Formats: sequence, C-alpha cells, structure tokens
Amino acid sequence: MHEHEGKHENTRLQQADAAGEQAVPVDKIWLTRYPEGVPAEINPDIYGSLVEMFEASVSEFADQPAFVNMGQTITYRRLEEQSRAFAAYLQDELKLEKGDRVAVMMPNLLQYPIAVFGILRAGMIVVNVNPLYTPRELEHQLNDSGAKAIVIVSNFAHTLEKVVYGTPVKHVILTRMGDNLGLAKGTLVNFVVKYVKKLVPKYNLPHASTMRQALAKGRYLQYIKPEIHNEDVAFLQYTGGTTGLSKGAMLTHRNMIANVEQCLGVYGPVLERGKEFVVTALPLYHVFALTVNCLLFMRLGGYNLLISNPRDIPGFVKEIKRYPFTCITGVNTLFNALVNNDEFQSMDFAKLKLTIGGGMAVQRAVAEQWKTLTDTPLLEGYGLTECSPLVSVCPYDLTDYNGSIGLPVCSTDIRLVDEAGNPILATGTPGEMQVRGPQVMTGYWQRPEATAEVMQDGWLCTGDIAVCDQQGFFKIVDRKKDMILVSGFNVYPNEIEDVVALHPKVLEVAAVGVPHKVSGELVKVFVVRKDPKLTQEEVIAHCRQHLTAYKVPKLVEFRDELPKTNVGKILRRVLRDEEIARQAGQ
Repeated sequence: MHEHEGKHENTRLQQADAAGEQAVPVDKIWLTRYPEGVPAEINPDIYGSLVEMFEASVSEFADQPAFVNMGQTITYRRLEEQSRAFAAYLQDELKLEKGDRVAVMMPNLLQYPIAVFGILRAGMIVVNVNPLYTPRELEHQLNDSGAKAIVIVSNFAHTLEKVVYGTPVKHVILTRMGDNLGLAKGTLVNFVVKYVKKLVPKYNLPHASTMRQALAKGRYLQYIKPEIHNEDVAFLQYTGGTTGLSKGAMLTHRNMIANVEQCLGVYGPVLERGKEFVVTALPLYHVFALTVNCLLFMRLGGYNLLISNPRDIPGFVKEIKRYPFTCITGVNTLFNALVNNDEFQSMDFAKLKLTIGGGMAVQRAVAEQWKTLTDTPLLEGYGLTECSPLVSVCPYDLTDYNGSIGLPVCSTDIRLVDEAGNPILATGTPGEMQVRGPQVMTGYWQRPEATAEVMQDGWLCTGDIAVCDQQGFFKIVDRKKDMILVSGFNVYPNEIEDVVALHPKVLEVAAVGVPHKVSGELVKVFVVRKDPKLTQEEVIAHCRQHLTAYKVPKLVEFRDELPKTNVGKILRRVLRDEEIARQAGQ
C-alpha cells in the first residue's frame, strides 16, 4: 500500500465535542485552517539524496554567502570545494567506504557544514556527537555506532583520549576553533581559546591528523561520487539518553529530505529563495537545528549565522546586532534570556519575519514578551529525533500564542490513543500521541527490540501525552514519564510551569513530583528568581489563583540556576533524582 493510501481512516480526527457533535476528520479543518500556499502533501522523492539537494543549491547560489561564524563567511562555492576535498580525503586517504560511520564532535563552527556535507558526499553516515559528553557517554556512542573516524575540536580531545583505544575509531581528525577564520583572526582566536581562556585541556592523540591537512590533501585527490539511494541512512542521530543509554535513530536521506520539504511547505510562503538570514544558536548536532537551520536554509540558498557559544548571552546579542536577520530558532530558555536582556530589548527587529521555538515547551509568558518586543509571533513547533524531527507547527499567520504545538506538517498523520492503544475520539481527552509520515525513522540502529517498542503498525509512539481541540490544534500536556500522580489525579508539569512562569518575579521554573506517603506524590517547583524578594508564599498564592487545589505546588525551592542539557532543556529528571536521594537520606 502506498504510504498515504487510506490514511484518513481514524487519523486526523476532529474529535467529537462534549455536546456529542459528530466527529469531523481533522484533515478537512487542517486544509482550510492552514494559510494560503501551504500544501497538504509534499514529495519526499523530489531529490534522490541530500547530496543531490546540496548540489542543486551550490549550483544555484554559488557566489552567495552560506555560513558566517565569528565574522568569517564561506560561500556556497567554497563550501562545495571544501566538502568535496574532505569527501575525497575520506575516500582516498583514509580508505573509508560507503556506509561507514564518521562521528562529528564540535559546536557551531564553519568546519561543521564542511565535515557533514563531505561525509554525506562520500556516501558515509554522519554520527552527530554532543561535545559536552562525558567519556562514558562518548565511548558508548562510538562503540554503538561503530564509527571508524571522528572529526573533533581540540577543546574536547582530552575526552576522546580517555576512551578512543576502546572503540572502533581508527582515524582522528582534529580541528581548532579558529582554523577556518583566516590566518590572522584564526591565529588570534586559537591563541585566546588555548592560552587565555584555557579552554583546551592537555591531550595526547599522537596518530591524529588535522582537518587543515585533510582539506589540503583532499584538494589533489580524486572525489568519486558514490551511488547514494534515498533509503540509505544519512544520519545516526542519538536520542538524549535521559532514560538510560542513548539509541541511534536511523534517519535516511529520504527522511531528511521529506522533513525539509515539510518545513518548506509550512514556512515557505513567508520565505524567499536566496534572501533569508537565519540565526543558528542551537547546535547543529541537535536535530532541530540540523534540519530547520542547516538543511532548510541550504535548500533556500539562505545565509546562516553560526553562534558557537549561545550561553554567553551578552556576546550572542553583540554578534546578532551586526546582522539584519530575518529568522531565528531556539528553545524557550534562550528566548527567555533574550527578552530579559537590555541590549536585545533595544534592537531593531524590522527585518524579522519568522521565529520558531522547539526542543521544549514554549511558555506563554515568554511568547507574549517576545511578541510585544519584536512584533513577531514565537511559533511553537513539535518534533522528536525519531521524526527528523518536525511533526507539527503553529501556522505562520497565527498572530497570538495559543499554547498549542500547532497542526500536523504536510503529509503527516497524528492520532491520540488511550492506554489500551485505542484511538481517542473525544475533544480535549488526553492520549499518547502517535505519528505517521515520510519523516519517521526506519528504526534504531541495531536495536530491533527497541524499534518494535515504539513502531506499531506503521505508527511511531512518541511517549508524549497530548489533547486535540475543535480546530485540530494539538497541545502537549506532558511526557508520560514526567506526569505527576497526586492522589490518583494526573498533574502535568508543563501546566504548573506555565502558571509559575507568568509571575513577574520568576525567571525560570521546573516542576517535578516528589514521593509522599499519603498522596503518592506532591508537586514541587524549583524557581530561579528575577526579583530576589520573591517568597515561597507568593509563588503558592499565585498558583492558587490559577490552578485547582491538587495541582498547587506544596513545596517551593529557590535556586540560582536549573540543571539543563547543552541545548537549554531543563532536566526535571535530575531535580527529581536529587529530591528522591535527599528523602532517602533523611
């Protein structure tokens, strides 16, 4: 059966409301609700591979700027030349073959797109690695993926040194932060990074080569374009691993092309080919930035500003003030930090047309501040690694925050199921979200059992609990595993956090369930104050105004900061584990 035959049966259902109105298929609403120019379906086979898509862009936009980092720009033509040299080096010098895995461990630098497109052009598989990994996490990912080579920034080489000899890695290619910034600036940046900021701990990797050497050699080697098929794996994208060891989602060339086309479908009407300037603060090794920032804007001939250290908010703001950017993506914590920054508040946002929030829930308070400041809505999208990642987005003409993750992207079905796996047909009734579409992974790398757990009858089980409203908008109420159970009532942390974040004296918040003898669990919130005078009593009184009694936090703890992943996602699990350990020690 064709992927989309019979797909409207029990899928995009407009759930019947409490009054018992007849259920209406959501696709009917979806097609009329989405603004003009957004297609219902996309063609995931428009290109034979990501390499073909890349070649089309470098041909059309050859002399236009592709990426800029620390003031240094690389054009599409230069990116083509350097990625071809890198592909030739992998093929001829290292003797790697089609399908071999090559790891890339670096923040946002010009070397990232050169390495990634070089690996893809050589017919190999990119294994994106978080540079902040501990030796244990790195060793697991290199062993699990079977990576034969790794491209790594020297800042993290000490981590690799501790584990490399216990992995299949045969080739280490080192680069430094400033290596692609030109001789004068690059030398200065490398000196400051190593000797002034002392960000390069000592390491010993005697057999490593450098990316500079690789590109210099590769220029004189013959690049032979391999036969790449749409169903070949392009990326092994490891899931966060917050629930045990991380697994590699196999994302094919077709999965990634489909998701780029889906992004283009929903955002395309406001984007112009060859004229967009996107700010990339999220790391490109994160699948959201990889697809939406790197691949989508590559497809459009866009100009991409790579931010190497988005945690340095003053430095970040100083950098983006130099450019007339038209698009920005990020996570809620980044947007929250920006709207609270005086320099950012004084900027001119005349050119800004698209702001996309993903990776975690966007909070109402942040979305409303962003809209007031920039006169542009903060459009929340939803996705997951296993879906390349985009599943749903708020339409580009949505002017006000509505707390939803929007509508399914083109060629995508979403359904909600109860605990027995039966489709839910009632508006506003929570259920686990399941997804079907051409962007869904083929499975987890060498994990058939784990794949079978999440892929059921062609549907991907997301583990997220959602509701659908009368307009077909979906809203995440929470992760299955983050749900708090208070005296038999389901309490969703997102809802608590949204309410607490509305308090003007609150900067950041996380809600978790802590064990309690009587009620099973209690709600506890961890708060970072914007105003040091904020008290526990004020937080609880504020919550009582907006939440039913069993949802009101019983415990409030103030912190200077909250634990986060490297992309800024607050780690509730860490807070919950600390609390459980504290109780156990009493």
